[in-house]
Amino acid sequence: MTPEARARLDRLLAANAIFLALIAVWLVGAAVSDAFLMPNYLFNVVRQIAPVGIAAIGVTYVMILGGVDLSIGAVISLTAVFCAVQMDGDAANTLPAILLTCLVGMAIGAINGALVAFSRVTPFILTLGTAVAVYGLTQIYSGGTARGEVAPGFRDLANTRLDGLVPVLAIVFVALAALGLAVQKTTSFGRRLFLIGSNPQAALLSGLPVRRTTVIAYAVSGLFGALGGIALLARSGVSSTSAGQGLEFQVLAAVVLGGTTFEGGRGGIAGTVAGVLVLVMAFNLVNIVGLDYHLQLVVMGAIIILASALYGHLQARTGRA
Repeated sequence: MTPEARARLDRLLAANAIFLALIAVWLVGAAVSDAFLMPNYLFNVVRQIAPVGIAAIGVTYVMILGGVDLSIGAVISLTAVFCAVQMDGDAANTLPAILLTCLVGMAIGAINGALVAFSRVTPFILTLGTAVAVYGLTQIYSGGTARGEVAPGFRDLANTRLDGLVPVLAIVFVALAALGLAVQKTTSFGRRLFLIGSNPQAALLSGLPVRRTTVIAYAVSGLFGALGGIALLARSGVSSTSAGQGLEFQVLAAVVLGGTTFEGGRGGIAGTVAGVLVLVMAFNLVNIVGLDYHLQLVVMGAIIILASALYGHLQARTGRA
């Protein structure tokens, strides 16, 4: 193979590694269990991962920018409880509760963005601090116990299946992912994210609104975190102060697996969606095999490490090409 052909192959693999991994996991799953061949199972997979997937859309924007949002799990917890309290079991409160919850998520994200944009502290430390503070606020707001009651009509709608097959929650996830992809591909905001993430200093010197874009990106992350909290509440029907605890790791793993690097300037929503699906299918696969829960965690961690290492290797080879 000529050097030019090898370079083209490396670029192709680097650009599509996560999609190839998704196909590979699905094929292994289909060989292990016929469930992976059933449309109902695949729709259930999308429904199962919808809260994490929705939150990951917003975090993708932040990471393309070169940042990180470790507060996303805390935002999911707070907004799930807040939405349930605002609904208070009354269908008439559903829409106002959802809108207020989205505003709360955006406000937290905007605070994160302002702190990142106007201070010299790294996003990792800042958003970690926000996560701790928001978890504390959740406990104070809820009194340490589950509060609020989901409106029955809201939960019924969210768990409805169109034609008895396609869950509404899965449709919402796909619609939000399509919207996120459209924003990334077709708007000046989406283009600015890549320019700033690739070279923040050059972007600043060229007159791009780096600070404003940073605040907006984190606000969007907070918004999608709130939507993830609402989706989680809709799926379970019960508010919990720890609903989002630990989900930040799943979100970040999905985004990184999808090819959005911590360095910024690379990746996108399509890869994130594929990364989310790889995670949930891999987890279901080891569950079907019957591994002990703790061994499942080991296997899942190994999958994430190997996939990330392979992606990094492909990117490095592409960079050298």
